[in-house]
Amino acid sequence: MKNGIIKPAFLIFFLMTTLTATAQTSGGSSSNYFTYALIAVTALILIGVVLRVSDNLLRIEAQQVGVNAKGRDFSIFPRIGNLFQSTSPAYTNNEPITFLRKGHDILLEGEAKQIIDEESQRNTFAIQPQNFFGMSPIPKVVPEVGASIKAGDVLFFDKKRPDIKYVSPVSGEIIDVKRGAKRSIAEIIILKDKEIQYRSFDSFDIEGASREELVNYLLESGVWPFFRQRPYNLVAEQSDVPANIFVSTFDSAPLAPDLNFVVQGKEAAFQKGLDVLGKLTSGKVYLGLNARAKGAPSPAFTRATGVEKRWFNGPHPSGNVGIQIHHIAPVDGNRKAWTVNVQDLITIGTLFMEGKYDASRVIALTGAELSEPKYVQTYIGASIGDLLKNNISGENASRIISGDVLSGKQKTTDGFLDYFDDQVTVVKEGDYYEMFGWLLPIAPRPSISKTFPNFLYPKYKFTPDTNTHGEKRAFVVTGQYEKVLPMDIFPQHLMKSIIVNDFERMEGLGIYELVEEDVALCEFVCTSKQPLQSILREGLDAMIEQG
Repeated sequence: MKNGIIKPAFLIFFLMTTLTATAQTSGGSSSNYFTYALIAVTALILIGVVLRVSDNLLRIEAQQVGVNAKGRDFSIFPRIGNLFQSTSPAYTNNEPITFLRKGHDILLEGEAKQIIDEESQRNTFAIQPQNFFGMSPIPKVVPEVGASIKAGDVLFFDKKRPDIKYVSPVSGEIIDVKRGAKRSIAEIIILKDKEIQYRSFDSFDIEGASREELVNYLLESGVWPFFRQRPYNLVAEQSDVPANIFVSTFDSAPLAPDLNFVVQGKEAAFQKGLDVLGKLTSGKVYLGLNARAKGAPSPAFTRATGVEKRWFNGPHPSGNVGIQIHHIAPVDGNRKAWTVNVQDLITIGTLFMEGKYDASRVIALTGAELSEPKYVQTYIGASIGDLLKNNISGENASRIISGDVLSGKQKTTDGFLDYFDDQVTVVKEGDYYEMFGWLLPIAPRPSISKTFPNFLYPKYKFTPDTNTHGEKRAFVVTGQYEKVLPMDIFPQHLMKSIIVNDFERMEGLGIYELVEEDVALCEFVCTSKQPLQSILREGLDAMIEQG
């Protein structure tokens, strides 16, 4: 802003000097014209300087108080695009909407049909300690192999935080405890009973209990791991009181499950979960709603009580809770927030309504390599082989992913669904060499590059594969990340500061506001083929170690 003032001031001085000198060489009435012209030009420039300073101050003030999240763009000089934007959908009731222009939607074949398969047999389930960041490599496993357990019984706990219990999603028999590198515990595998037996919990009065009593109840019942803390995306500390709690009611990732469909029939449990969240924070519970869809969100979301609703309109990653936090109430090293997924919140609500740990999940099976993309009813940690049995087309080698194609993890049919995932994606394996690569853009592919005329077909759905169309290259500044990340952060500079372990720059460039899913789209568009999600996690781990 300093340069924006100095330059007009210098221009005023230059014009005054030039016009005065010119007027002195002229005579009579012509000198009056030059004087008037000087006054007019000076006045216009001064008005421009005042407006420019006012515009900057308005933006700064809006950002500091957080009201910029309620409108499109606070500025004295609105963009032309703002003037001609479509009106808000009727279902928003003219409530403020945060419009996000940065981002990119990846449209893929293989969207799950909105039918729920409840008949398929799913026999084995597993909880994987590595799904929880910061967990000790060798947590304390409570039951032995061969022991019978109920849904809600304790499986293991972290030796560093023994009060936080990790419980079984189903009842049955512990059939194996698989170990990984250095004797770390990779999976605790359970053979499910035909009929689920639940550990029963006493009823709990939310209104009459203290926050400490509520926290102890949540710890003992095993639902505490659903609360994740920003920054770092760790399981929340039971001693902390979050500034706010955030729930995103829509997922904008490729082929993501429709949460409006998932929540059907569970509206009461969802609301009960929101009531619980309201007792845990000193601030507000924020509900992120989708203002981009053709139809209104589920009444479970729009009619929710005890929460602050915020509407978002924009391409992916607008559904990421981290993006919503950034535009509502950003976190930093001292200001913490918690996040909870919709289906996890339903489990919490069911606990308080029925006194049991119900880890049932509606999982979306997606991808062009499936014979029948669909939703299935199962439980946390389901076997990938059971979920996909007789459903992979078999015509091509396939990549199985727990989660979406941008931020999910590769699995095999011997693996298990990750703890927080509600989607399995199967795509074609891209194990081939492409001669001349992008120089001959013959086959259509998802890309933001103008080399491919994708912008001419905005509704076209691609059949992707895992080919990266090139190898890792020099990490050059391209400006691509900033085009798809709707945050006031310079991700490329942040990534380079992580690589060189510059902690002060990492903190100053906003590492506290990011987790892996937030930079997944940046990784997709990266010309340098950098593993940005891995780099970010290394930086977050380094910041945790620094305290």
